[in-house]
Amino acid sequence: SGVSWNESQHCRLLVPEQLQLCRRNLEVMPSIVRAARHTQALCQQSFADMRWNCSSIQRAPGFGPDLLKGTREAAFVYALAAATIAHGIARACASGELPLCSCGPGPPGDPGPGGRWGGCGDNLSYGLQLGAAFADSSCRSSKSGTHGSKAVNLHNSAVGRTVLSDSLDTKCKCHGVSGSCSVKTCWKGLSSLDEIASDLKSKYLAAIKVSHRLVGPRKQLMPKDMDARPVTETDLVYLINSPDYCTPNLQLGSLGTQDRQCNKSSVGSASCALLCCGRGYNTYTEEVEERCHCRYRWCCSVVCRTCRRRVERHVCK
Repeated sequence: SGVSWNESQHCRLLVPEQLQLCRRNLEVMPSIVRAARHTQALCQQSFADMRWNCSSIQRAPGFGPDLLKGTREAAFVYALAAATIAHGIARACASGELPLCSCGPGPPGDPGPGGRWGGCGDNLSYGLQLGAAFADSSCRSSKSGTHGSKAVNLHNSAVGRTVLSDSLDTKCKCHGVSGSCSVKTCWKGLSSLDEIASDLKSKYLAAIKVSHRLVGPRKQLMPKDMDARPVTETDLVYLINSPDYCTPNLQLGSLGTQDRQCNKSSVGSASCALLCCGRGYNTYTEEVEERCHCRYRWCCSVVCRTCRRRVERHVCK
């Protein structure tokens, strides 16, 4: 993302459906590259303590079955990627990075007592429009899977953008004597990507298994379990059950949890009991170095000593 994009060298690396979008919007491509990297980092951060820890996302665009077969994990990744791309473009507009867009439009009315609209709000509408065009183009590809998987991926991408849109909120900065906040300058800004990822993980945990079947004149995504609640535009959906991710199985996209570090004192997903799938764990002791006995030196530095201590590590068998 640190280089200037050009049509012949970079755009041709994309899938055909994204090629024309790339050529028409070269200036936005660094924002999309950053969004892809943020998606990888956020996914791995969100699932670091679970059996599926999103490590397979590093193989992009060569995904395995865990992200190609309509799993619950694929639902999260599609939603997060769609939200992150739109977020990145909206912020790039507000920062002046993109020549074809600028600050988001100021809302009508006033933001409340002592407030006035100002600053430069995130351009959500432009981010949603261009982000959807880019993210969804690969889903619509004739080679992107079955009609059911396409419908699921498009639905989950839309959920990601809905969560992003719902996060747009009024943010204000105070002005006044001694920080009295007698006057406030306000604008519309999006939540951080960490918050977006957290909201989407909650939806991942409550995702609904669906089938793509004929309802009236056209096919729709319907709950597989007839007793389940109807699918809404804010629900993540999936087509097939995920493996337990305990043991390696390339056909299922499972890398297993052997040699993963676990938390002996935890009772959650990072616990040795759950993460090691009942296989047990080995305990190792190692010596680590860390800064200690730090003090401030006038002027202007912090001086520390280096201390060594022994720590226990627990690793799944």
